[in-house]
Amino acid sequence: MRILIIEDDQRLARLMSHVLGEEQFMVEVAHDGEVGLEHILRGAYDIAIVDWMLPGLDGPGVCRAARAARAPTALLMLTARGQVEERVAGLDSGADDYLVKPFAFDELLARLRALGRRFNVPGGGGAELRAGTLVLDQRAHLARRGECVLNLTATEWRLLECLMRHPGQVLTRDQILDYAWSYDRDVLPSMVEVYVSYLRRKLNAAGRADPIQTVRGVGYRLDPANA
Repeated sequence: MRILIIEDDQRLARLMSHVLGEEQFMVEVAHDGEVGLEHILRGAYDIAIVDWMLPGLDGPGVCRAARAARAPTALLMLTARGQVEERVAGLDSGADDYLVKPFAFDELLARLRALGRRFNVPGGGGAELRAGTLVLDQRAHLARRGECVLNLTATEWRLLECLMRHPGQVLTRDQILDYAWSYDRDVLPSMVEVYVSYLRRKLNAAGRADPIQTVRGVGYRLDPANA
């Protein structure tokens, strides 16, 4: 797995580079946001670990620019900011996952492996999910229904990804919550209903029937026949 570390704390960057190297990852380091973004846009990395506070261009700015350019690199935000609002802001800027400092290296490695499975790096799963006319391209970070591109927030993306990984299967609110909000255990199950309504609005604007079915008292399922 090819990892880019964008971290201005040179001691921490060296330590992460050493630990990841011991795990047989190929690692490169950049110490400011603008240089890190240049590396990401070359498309040579599977995952970038992006610090929030960076000189030149901050972490959310790096993520927004990478997503605007449809860079295929998965993004892990790394920061000392632990408030819920800040975590949500980081994810909505385009990060795929979030890790708060100080962290255990075992957790960092677990999150990198999980991102690897999601984005089809060696040992990972498929890079493209399909259900009916719905397509979720993990590498290009592009969602569409037919020819209509879906402009999804990071949370809406994870919610749709969860449903598309289990087409036709009824998922409970807790199962969806665990997948789409795994970074935040304080989120209430009622948020699932709120974000399902947001996602439905965007899917239905793209035409055809509503592909998300509500199973009363249980949860939701994605109907491939209506997708």
